Amino acid sequence: MDTTKTPAPNAAEADTTPVALDKTETGRPAEVEAAAAVTDEATDEVTDADLDDEALAEDEDREPSHVGSAAFAIVAAGLGVVALSGSWVAGIVSERASINARLELTQAADANAQIAAQFVDPWHTTAMVNGIFSALALIVATFVLALPAFSSPERTLPTWVRSVSWAAIGLGALGVLLFVLMYFDLLLAIPKAAGAGA
Repeated sequence: MDTTKTPAPNAAEADTTPVALDKTETGRPAEVEAAAAVTDEATDEVTDADLDDEALAEDEDREPSHVGSAAFAIVAAGLGVVALSGSWVAGIVSERASINARLELTQAADANAQIAAQFVDPWHTTAMVNGIFSALALIVATFVLALPAFSSPERTLPTWVRSVSWAAIGLGALGVLLFVLMYFDLLLAIPKAAGAGA
């Protein structure tokens, strides 16, 4: 008995041609590639916009710079120190006042007039110059401390800037007090020559 099977006459012949799998390509239609490119560009644009928004938000959240306030606070403290220790400006003005007072003296001037010309007038002039420096220190330091109230209520100065400003206010107030005491001869009495009026 013959057991070999013959294919059916109407069955499609199987394609037994070997196919190289590494050479097969699944091509993408041109419309699909164009849509993918547009999607990639839109994603890039959205990403750039998001990054810009985040950068703006970080700039808004960032603490404001206090460089100007810090500089003015240091200047105020420096003015207070100069007012108490003296400056070359006060020295020059004092020497000028002394020279002017000596030039106005006459030969018949008594000892008290000479004391006033050589010591009292320069002393008062020095006190006046130091008082001006003290007043400037007070004004600048007060301006620094009051600045946040005029800019925005939530803005606060760093602690060290406030400390330097308060120190400048203290030095300025002390300088103004010394100016009053020196200028009106309340700190030390004017020396008088004994028997000058005789």
